[in-house]
Amino acid sequence: MKRVYLDNSATTAVDRAVIETMLPYFDKAYGNASSFHSFGREAARALESARDQVATLIGAKPSEIYFTAGGTESDNIAILGIAYANRDKGNHIITSAIEHPAVLETCRHLEESGFKVTYLPVDIDGRVSLSDLRDAITEETILITIMHANNEIGTIQHVRDMGALARDRNIAFHTDAVQSIGKVPLDVEFSNIDLLSISSHKLHGPKGVGALYVREGTAITPVIFGGGHERGLRPSTENVPGIVGFGKACEIAHNRLDEDIEHMSSLRDKLIKGILDAIPKSVLNGPCSDRLCNNVNISFEAVEGEALILALDRVGIAASTGSACSSKKSTASHVLLATGLSEQMAYGSLRISLSRFTTEDDIGYVLEKLPPIVERLRSMSPLWKEE
Repeated sequence: MKRVYLDNSATTAVDRAVIETMLPYFDKAYGNASSFHSFGREAARALESARDQVATLIGAKPSEIYFTAGGTESDNIAILGIAYANRDKGNHIITSAIEHPAVLETCRHLEESGFKVTYLPVDIDGRVSLSDLRDAITEETILITIMHANNEIGTIQHVRDMGALARDRNIAFHTDAVQSIGKVPLDVEFSNIDLLSISSHKLHGPKGVGALYVREGTAITPVIFGGGHERGLRPSTENVPGIVGFGKACEIAHNRLDEDIEHMSSLRDKLIKGILDAIPKSVLNGPCSDRLCNNVNISFEAVEGEALILALDRVGIAASTGSACSSKKSTASHVLLATGLSEQMAYGSLRISLSRFTTEDDIGYVLEKLPPIVERLRSMSPLWKEE
């Protein structure tokens, strides 16, 4: 049976060049980067090389990159660290209704500790209004955290304008760029970003590694305590092989960015058109433009999303109904509901996400298998009324 992996927003295959770069750091250059001997110095040099590779991808200084265990930890350190560092200035945080749980749950935790959080609404395409953001700012606002691109519907936010507004009001601006890095050109200086979260395994690097960009001069309080690793902001013995792989993945993404965007955009557009043309009463979720090059999210009337995922899996196609971090919850997507989609249509959503390794044959296979699966599921649904 043919197997097609189209759940790249959940995780990606590790690039073979990344694996080869990592291998020596498991059994040859395996020193602790904090040790003074030659093994440790070798590991430390590898960390600094990776730090430079990550910084280059986003237009930052290497000294502004802090390695973490992934996007969730980066989001937590950024939001909690800014909140605690600025508690004497105010207690108000602004975010959006469609953020990843790593942001939403952290904000809810802060609410329990006395902070106030505004959850901005979005339009039908999942976009935050700049005027809504401006109106939400108060004298107590200390942080704005809006994701660069949505993990479910692929909406790319206008973070440069948001960052400029935050900077004008002397408010820290954080963006979760886990889904966008390697798929959208992004320069932290040009985009007025103070803090930015990245995850290695979303761009063909290993799992369990990420980074937090913190603009030089930004006041942030550590929320994890231990040794002095990562200049005290993220203490823990560094995952040297993972960080080396992450750095290599960032280098590859930087060198291939235009090529990858063109490749994935072409396949994305072919897939969207093919599905909408072949399957009646299907609707594209998210915008037609300013959308991640690898994201397709479509809802089907009278189809249950989990049944669709299982049926696709039986023919070798891996996709999802939304965020992998919440895919085991039996509730409709908070992102789709926030855009105004009905609960029934939200339950019938399918997220297909591509990568640089996705092929024309993969797309053709989906377009062959998906329509009869939807037709069969609808034939069993009491909600389906064919016109």
